Amino acid sequence: MTRILVTGGAGYVGSVSADAFLAAGHDVVVIDDLTTGHRAAVPPAAIFREGTYTDQADLARLLESERIEAILHCAARSLVGESLREPARYYRDNVAGGVGLLEAARTTGVGRIVFSSTAAVYGIPDRTPVEEDDPLRPINPYGESKRAFEAALAWYGRAYGLRSVTLRYFNVAGATEALGEDHDPETHLIPNVLAAAEGRAELTVFGADYPTPDGTCVRDYIDVADLADAHLRAIEATDPADPRTDEALVCNLGNGGGFSIREVIAAAEAVVGHAIPHAIGARRAGDPPVLVARSSRAEGVLGWRPLRLSLEEMVGSAWAWRAAHPGGYRD
Repeated sequence: MTRILVTGGAGYVGSVSADAFLAAGHDVVVIDDLTTGHRAAVPPAAIFREGTYTDQADLARLLESERIEAILHCAARSLVGESLREPARYYRDNVAGGVGLLEAARTTGVGRIVFSSTAAVYGIPDRTPVEEDDPLRPINPYGESKRAFEAALAWYGRAYGLRSVTLRYFNVAGATEALGEDHDPETHLIPNVLAAAEGRAELTVFGADYPTPDGTCVRDYIDVADLADAHLRAIEATDPADPRTDEALVCNLGNGGGFSIREVIAAAEAVVGHAIPHAIGARRAGDPPVLVARSSRAEGVLGWRPLRLSLEEMVGSAWAWRAAHPGGYRD
């Protein structure tokens, strides 16, 4: 049993991961400032502390008082458009705040961390599926801030013996029975498709003339429960007795093939039982035709393999959660 701090544990990915840790028998403490997360999303068995990981002194006190042994770092600014408008915020929170988190961990003797990163660190890759050793060329401050923190993790491993696992992935989808996706603003495709199915939003497909089988962009999706399982396996791999993470391990996560936007819409139509209105718009600058991650390292080193591979399963669980929570978390 490990005492784990989950930063951003009131958010979509963090809450589902915290729940998975608890189910595996670990103790969980969540820290979240609730600017984008929801208090109701924090699993009841977790200890909740409202606050921010960017306050180094407060975080160090929390790590000591709660006897934290490992950290899952999910909290971050994560909107691409916002990062282009406000790069200072992304460097301040994701980079400077992230280094403050590492310093708090170092000074309190917490030597294990899993970083929930992003495949945005690759930018527009030269090939797909993208692999961990491919060039990192972010095209926005969000991706750059994640890349910078990844580099800090690696150097902290070499200098201070920090054991870390970084997980890179493109899109997360789906829900568990208790926990789902509730963002404001919502920038992810599947919840926006479902909002259009409910008649609550207009849906635009940006470009239908790409060199893909149906003309729309192809993207990787993994189920949020599969991501939580990867986080759990990564936390366990940072144990000092485990030889897999003597310094820093980086793994991609993907479903092995990817799905086009038209396929996502078709799967959603099958789930909801009716056509979903949408318009075809112009391409967006910087959108590659295909973005898919190769996850063979995660399978080989962590023993991770996605179990929920179909779009219908991911979209179906998201739709079921929305039906059970029509107003989201209502907080």
